Amino acid sequence: MHDRAGVRVQLCGTFAVELDGRSIAADLPGRQVRMLFAYLVLNRPQPIARDLLIDALWGDAPPAASASALTVLISKLRTALGAELIRGRAELAVVLPEPAQVDVDLALAALHRAESAVASRQWDRAWYASLAALFVARRTLLPGADAEWLDGWRRRLADARLRALECYATTCLALEHAELPAAERSARELVELAPLRETGHLLLMRALAAGGNEAEALACYGRLRTVLSDELGTEPGSTVQDYYHELLR
Repeated sequence: MHDRAGVRVQLCGTFAVELDGRSIAADLPGRQVRMLFAYLVLNRPQPIARDLLIDALWGDAPPAASASALTVLISKLRTALGAELIRGRAELAVVLPEPAQVDVDLALAALHRAESAVASRQWDRAWYASLAALFVARRTLLPGADAEWLDGWRRRLADARLRALECYATTCLALEHAELPAAERSARELVELAPLRETGHLLLMRALAAGGNEAEALACYGRLRTVLSDELGTEPGSTVQDYYHELLR
């Protein structure tokens, strides 16, 4: 029975699976078996038909014996995890024993906590939650694997990273003092990742000004204005413009 230590799954960065405190990643070798495992984990508890699993693994270029190849991969999963954790035949679902800790799920839950904490100005809570989300979202989901469904999850995690950076920078600005350098670093990371996202530039301007670098904060506004004009033919929004004029006073 798997009812005590539960399971820990790390899909971003280095692949890792611990079941009842024992690492079983080595029992899941190869890109395709790990893709199958990840697909079932991220779609749990929904049962997935075999033809959808074939599409998830091979896309538009399945092997001639794709059904047999899938059966082999499923057998490897059952051997590694235990038959009771892979349910079904025509449709398959993974059942993770509790407590189940999946890094992707934990990151998205942490982001929700961070955004809620920022909205309610609970800065200590927001600080921890935003860092927890960033710890996962900064890593690549299943590095080296390629599939449309993975692209969708990677976009979701990339968005989570941006939102977590916004939370973290906002929180560090509110905490002030020793957290101001972290506010500037996270804002710079946000600007680099999403140069058209005005919130990153605004956070960077605020962090620079809070650190006494008002001239650099004004220069940051100038760079944003140039980028928006060149790429979109627009001006910064009213919130950024209002803060810029506040700096000028």
